[in-house]
Amino acid sequence: MADKSDRHPDNVSGKFYVDNSCIGCNVCLEEAPENFDFDEYTDNAYVFKQPKNDDELKACNSALEACPVDAIGDDG
Repeated sequence: MADKSDRHPDNVSGKFYVDNSCIGCNVCLEEAPENFDFDEYTDNAYVFKQPKNDDELKACNSALEACPVDAIGDDG
């Protein structure tokens, strides 16, 4: 389970976030490229845009489920 007190600083405010336990596997970028990006300096993904429609929401939920280390959180 993601730790919201350990959120990556580049996450935008909102429901979804990535914490610093991310291992940089890029699964979230494959599942939801409209919402996740990668910080090459920290080797950590982050949410750069919260979902704006049902397709993006489904993609973000799919990324959350697919994350191998549970680094994606959902505060919704």
